[in-house]
Amino acid sequence: MPDVIFEEIACKTALNRVNVHNLPFRWTLNPYRGCQHACTYCFARATHAYLGYDTGRDFETRIIVKVNAADALRQDLSRPGWRGEMIAVGTACDPYQQAELKYSLTHRILRVLGDFANPVSITTKSPHVVRDADLLEALTRVADVHVNFSIATLDETVWKRTEPATAKPQKRLEAMRLLSEGGIRCGVLLAPVLPGLTDDPNGLRAVVAAAREHGASYVHDNVLYLKPGTKEWFMPALREAYPHLLERYAQYYRGAYAPRSYTQEVHRTIDALRREYGLMPSGRVAATVGQLQLAM
Repeated sequence: MPDVIFEEIACKTALNRVNVHNLPFRWTLNPYRGCQHACTYCFARATHAYLGYDTGRDFETRIIVKVNAADALRQDLSRPGWRGEMIAVGTACDPYQQAELKYSLTHRILRVLGDFANPVSITTKSPHVVRDADLLEALTRVADVHVNFSIATLDETVWKRTEPATAKPQKRLEAMRLLSEGGIRCGVLLAPVLPGLTDDPNGLRAVVAAAREHGASYVHDNVLYLKPGTKEWFMPALREAYPHLLERYAQYYRGAYAPRSYTQEVHRTIDALRREYGLMPSGRVAATVGQLQLAM
């Protein structure tokens, strides 16, 4: 990997209000912008264009670090109008990417959330989350806590080509088991489902079965979508690794989303697997993980 540049900034507020009416949470928190995980399909790549950076290599190597995020969050939660609402952490860039080992921003954020007994939903691909197991266990005793592990496939060849700087899926499963055994509610986001690569029924079954075996309480899924900023990076990577799929993707992704018929078929397959393995999400958990539509 190329050298990484960390750009340290101060933020006025840690929380971002989500102005989408059908979402089950109104607040998100991302301590980092850009992501060292370098997933070829990451939907958040487009956000780097807002900073004047490219959505390819810059997204992976120019990481924006909100160094005062924990202090800003404490101010946010201390405001008289705050009502202890769910905060979704890591909806764009992974809060436990490699930068966390240097800055510990997510660790400090969890300490603040613990002080306020505030509900949180965390989404990650990283086993580094287990470093905060004690904080998560303490918080789960006083607030609603969910840790969502993004696992698209157990096929290590596909994993390495599409998520080149992430931990192996098995490591994520082991981390989930550890947290689950500590009483923390965990689930798997089987996302993104990649047409022709991770949509084989046997491969999907393997992920769902492993989720159940490692303590998941639910599984949710989402099919790949390719918006501007991501598509320009993903398609050349696909051409290099899987040229035989180029024509199919060109047909599927004339716009941002795969055909509805294909998406519905994937959902039906995974829904049947969820029912078989007893991993149906319910209530707010279902809504929260469903709307994350994580493609990190």
